[in-house]
Amino acid sequence: MSRIIVPVALLLLLLLMTNTGVTELPRATSAEEWPQWRGPLGNGVAPHADPPVRWNEVNEEDSSNETNAQNENIRWKIRLPGRGHSTPVIWKKYLFVTSAVPQGESLKPRYSDAPGAHDNLPVTQRHRFMVLAIDRRDGSVLWQQRLHERLPHEGGHFTGSLASHSAVTDGEHVIAMFGSTGLFCLDHAGNLVWKKDLGLMRSKHGHGEGSSPVLFEDTVVVNWDHEGQSYLLALEKQTGAPKWKVARDEVTSWSTPIIIEQEGKMQVIVNGTQRVRAYDLASGEVMWECGGLSANIVASPVAGNGMVFVGSSYSTRNLLAIRLAGARGDITHSDHVTWSRRQGTPYVPSPLLYGEGLYFLRHYQGVMTRVHAATGEEQPGAFRLGGIHDVYASPVGAAGRIYVTGRNGTTIVISNGEIPRLLAVNRLNDSFSASAALVKDAMYLRGDRYLYCLGHD
Repeated sequence: MSRIIVPVALLLLLLLMTNTGVTELPRATSAEEWPQWRGPLGNGVAPHADPPVRWNEVNEEDSSNETNAQNENIRWKIRLPGRGHSTPVIWKKYLFVTSAVPQGESLKPRYSDAPGAHDNLPVTQRHRFMVLAIDRRDGSVLWQQRLHERLPHEGGHFTGSLASHSAVTDGEHVIAMFGSTGLFCLDHAGNLVWKKDLGLMRSKHGHGEGSSPVLFEDTVVVNWDHEGQSYLLALEKQTGAPKWKVARDEVTSWSTPIIIEQEGKMQVIVNGTQRVRAYDLASGEVMWECGGLSANIVASPVAGNGMVFVGSSYSTRNLLAIRLAGARGDITHSDHVTWSRRQGTPYVPSPLLYGEGLYFLRHYQGVMTRVHAATGEEQPGAFRLGGIHDVYASPVGAAGRIYVTGRNGTTIVISNGEIPRLLAVNRLNDSFSASAALVKDAMYLRGDRYLYCLGHD
């Protein structure tokens, strides 16, 4: 399959708007879509989107009183079956979202027997694992495809879900990951093209699964880090046939890889407990590696301007800025680590790279830090996002603005710049762990119960 060439005008516009230094779109053929976890550029930025700054949802008490309260900038809202924390992915009119739907009668609760298991949900029901295609313009369901039904082997953490992996689409296919339940490729009409059984994943503490598949041209890549033999797997997009599989000296992580081009080669960069590693997309060979992070890796890397940024915040707080040019072998103690920091580092939400600024949340709390991406200099440093506390969704950016959504339904909007300004505090009547998707004039937020389209009235 030939490589899609990005028009020069589009490329120049992307460089001007995002200043990421990306030489071509990493995995999408259009910067106007949201085809994957972390958007078209893989860094959380939608370069052509202009979603609303403000919205509001009237709660039931307000609507029952004579307060003249009205919803603001909520274009549509639909109830989703089951539960999932996957981010919606979007191509043209199609919005794809995954879900795990309980089926049948409740069974005797079965709790995880994983070492150190705590704060987990018991397994009590069979689940139907589904992909839904929704018309992003009006919220109508175009189709829903049942891919598998089974009794899960783990219930996962009480804040998690059985459908936390985000899908990925290229305009023809949608590839949905359900971890131990399988990897599935469908066309945009909902027909199953192929499926792959990857076996059982044994997550640390039985806390569940969540790393999303990534796609570049004809190659699908899956990160399978768990409490068994971990590996990185590359598959042929059209058929699901394996291209290569490499073992990883790693334990459980929930981080999604990124694919970038550096010095004429495509690299798959995977964040892990022992090492962050870059693999040659063509062969699976390790190109470079760097130690220094923590156990329980969740946040995904972001890359731009010839650098990649990786962070952790569990037993060890660390954020590394790695210069990619010439990186080979073990670079742990080399000058390729341009800067690092041990305060305010990310745990669950992934960083946002927007222009010259790198934004990240402390652990998963409502405290954000902005640093100059090239130097690590604090500009202005840490600041509290009033109104949100626990944050699982990763921040996103568009139109010179940054959106941070908390689990309590509140989204803070701030300006992108050396001195961020508060622009709005918005509230919806749901809880949000999934990251937002931004396309054109709309923002799509998937909650525990509902899917929202927020657009200009």
